[in-house]
Amino acid sequence: MTTTPTPAIDGAALLEEIEAFHRRFNAFPTEAAYVAVALWDAHAHLLDCFDSTPRLAFLSPEPGSGKSRALEIVETLVPQPMVAVNASAAALFRAVSGLEGRPTILFDEIDTVFGPKAGDNEELRGFLNAGHRRSGVTYRCVGDGSSQSVQAFPSYCAVAMAGLGSLPDTILTRSVIIRMRRRAPNERVEPFRQRIHEKEGHALRDRLGRWADSVRKQVEGTWPTIPEGVTDRPADVWEPLLAVADAAGGAWPERARAACVELVTAAKEDDKASLGIRLLTDLRDQVFCGSDRMPTAVILECLNAMEDAPWGDMNGKPLTSRGLSRMLGEYVTGDNKPIKPRPIRTAAGVPRGYYAEDLTDAWTRYCPPPPSKSATAATSATAQVNEGADVADELPGIRYITEEAATAALAARPA
Repeated sequence: MTTTPTPAIDGAALLEEIEAFHRRFNAFPTEAAYVAVALWDAHAHLLDCFDSTPRLAFLSPEPGSGKSRALEIVETLVPQPMVAVNASAAALFRAVSGLEGRPTILFDEIDTVFGPKAGDNEELRGFLNAGHRRSGVTYRCVGDGSSQSVQAFPSYCAVAMAGLGSLPDTILTRSVIIRMRRRAPNERVEPFRQRIHEKEGHALRDRLGRWADSVRKQVEGTWPTIPEGVTDRPADVWEPLLAVADAAGGAWPERARAACVELVTAAKEDDKASLGIRLLTDLRDQVFCGSDRMPTAVILECLNAMEDAPWGDMNGKPLTSRGLSRMLGEYVTGDNKPIKPRPIRTAAGVPRGYYAEDLTDAWTRYCPPPPSKSATAATSATAQVNEGADVADELPGIRYITEEAATAALAARPA
């Protein structure tokens, strides 16, 4: 009796079906988002082939943007989905290390865990961070009284999240970020009916699982080519998705790399997680603008006047000289010394401020490449006072401005 061999599954065509299934019910903001999410669904079936797993984060500034629906569709396509809302870290790491098999965790309303009113939740943050790597474990004491012992619980698992606002930077940097938004009137999707459409999703999931089994040996140990300019943590995040795309073939390798560059670039431009890097970048591009030094009062005047920046409302108050000093003190100069305010000698006195030479090393290490031109109010103000500043004891070759002249120029600028 002969057995008819099972026909091979076309990975590229299957991923196109996965993408089309998402398009029926999800209005993602970009084409790159559909590519990334389809690859993420597939990677969850091949988790043990990779050294790390990216988190998938559906985030939006307002409710009603389709985040939960995106998780619902992902739920039908990934292996052993576990929907978690306000789940404790203890429950999650026990589920991941349990005998029933590793789940794919779908964490809705993640803003209730890490939002401004939710506290730090360091234990859950640690679990999500540790589980990004296959070697990640969570250590806990087990047993009673004096017979307790330390036990390592594996934490490696795929996690997709949805929530309002942002997430801690340690999680964001490990994530493929999809910035959701409310649908426009001309954007239409099918209503998702669980009793009807869940079966369709499960059929795709089962085929995806069989395809994953057929390419597992091909994917294990592969090192996909990372697009130029994508390095460090973003490269770690995208490596599994690019490996899946290469295994699928067709147009997916090219589409995956284009999506990688687009979403990594967008994450860098939209990243508000690190206020320190935002501060350094604003100082370089919006405040100093080529000046050698700046009094603290002028720096604060410029920063707090920026309408699209957080400095004018830091927990309800403008940024102060103490806050500025504290934030910059986290970084060091080229001589490996903390960045601190120093005296600036002027005709009107010796106010304290900051020198560009002290900030240059941090600018080089942490900030994105500067724009070709910076045209700001601070630029014009600095130019005015540099041209006519009455400076006593001027040092050869060094330009600097008086605090009074810079403040007057800023106040006189057109609204």
